[in-house]
Amino acid sequence: MAQIMDAGDASSGSAEHSEIANREAGLQRNLTPRQLSMIAIGGAIGTGLFLGSSISVQLAGPGVIFSYLAAATIALCLMWALGEMTVAHPMAGSFGVYAEMYVHPWAGFAMRYSYWLGQVIATGSEVVAASIYCKHWFPGVPSWWWIAGFSAALVYVNARSVGSFGAFEYWFAMIKVVTITVFLILGVALLLGIGFPRIGTENYFAHGGFLPNGWRGAGLGVAMALFSFLGIEIVAVTSGEAKDPTTALPRAMRWTLGRLGLFYVGGLAVVVGIVPWNQVGLGESPFVRVFEIVGIPAAAGVMNFVVLTAALSSVNCNLYLMARMLFSLSRGGYAPSALGRLSKRGTPVAALLVSSAGMVGALFMDRWFHETAYVYMLGSAFLGGIFVWQMIFVTHLFFRKRTSSLAQPPIRIAPRGPWSSLFGLIALTVVLISTWWVPGLRITLIAGVPWLAFISLCYLVWRKFRYPKILDGALRDG
Repeated sequence: MAQIMDAGDASSGSAEHSEIANREAGLQRNLTPRQLSMIAIGGAIGTGLFLGSSISVQLAGPGVIFSYLAAATIALCLMWALGEMTVAHPMAGSFGVYAEMYVHPWAGFAMRYSYWLGQVIATGSEVVAASIYCKHWFPGVPSWWWIAGFSAALVYVNARSVGSFGAFEYWFAMIKVVTITVFLILGVALLLGIGFPRIGTENYFAHGGFLPNGWRGAGLGVAMALFSFLGIEIVAVTSGEAKDPTTALPRAMRWTLGRLGLFYVGGLAVVVGIVPWNQVGLGESPFVRVFEIVGIPAAAGVMNFVVLTAALSSVNCNLYLMARMLFSLSRGGYAPSALGRLSKRGTPVAALLVSSAGMVGALFMDRWFHETAYVYMLGSAFLGGIFVWQMIFVTHLFFRKRTSSLAQPPIRIAPRGPWSSLFGLIALTVVLISTWWVPGLRITLIAGVPWLAFISLCYLVWRKFRYPKILDGALRDG
């Protein structure tokens, strides 16, 4: 905990910042640099790439490559901003706490609750996707069986120590990394005809050309591409339990973003090169479709197993994220004190159990809205993610302004000046507006204003009835 306090004092010169950092004492710093990197990969590579990318392909055609390049650029700016603040303040509350420190308590309150709710819904969409993958082998088994079974197993994994979680997620994520690497190699071999009949580049330009829906289609595809990158911010959340956050975090962030860019852009380039873009749909993963269309059924089964583990790995990471976010809210006095308690193994079990609500919701969504459950939940989850990313850029602008005059300013990771964060903020706003024209994502805008109004009302109520007690010290230990 001394590291956090020192970092907070060095970057802000404020006793108040140290007080905020001290709230989250008790978490165990057992995550190694290797585990940090693989957890970040595990959190980001999920159904957004393997299943949700179908939406981007339908919108952009082969031009989906440009969509993912644009999303990667926005993600790079985010990692610069978030990395700089995380090295200065390594804590589980992460970006929500930074917003509370540098912008306003409302910002910290709204960010953490929006992120928590978004991840709750996203987790539900991931287990729905996992049930879709299982139909590849067991078409007659009801989806809710898979949803219930996977949910119970992953809650158990997260209830154990953070060291056990890190080891489990490391190998879970390793399956994805190794298999996507093999997928890229095999895909290039298929396109070039190395050991297989040559497919060539015909599918990039057939069926309406490289941009069958024009630049508008490629632009709309950015929204779903950006959803694929949501999850990279888990590196910042793990900083509260990292062994050596100052050294490990910047390296983990660079490693994560570099490989995600290669996997996402390269993977989609292979998909649209092998599968005609107009044959890609939400019925199954386009990555599985690649192997089916070239007549390699055994490989399709293996790939389906991989995308299944990708979804489950993402659920595993999301549960970790949600539990820490709710733990941070509780320790700040923004949620019931019971949610801030730790088990003997240093795990916020109560916060974890409450955060599993999204998987319960997935059971009902799949029962009543089976055909549209995944896309609907995905669109709802996107709201929390994109709002949090926007606020991270806003917070970084305040962070830079507040720390620029210090005799020893924090380590600079982002480029000089405000331009990268301003670009990211503007780009995200454009993407948010574009969701009105993306099938299934219109719910993002429809729910946006009512949600912000509701969360602001909740903050005002909390401020009126709970904040005075915090100032009196009544909630400090809660």
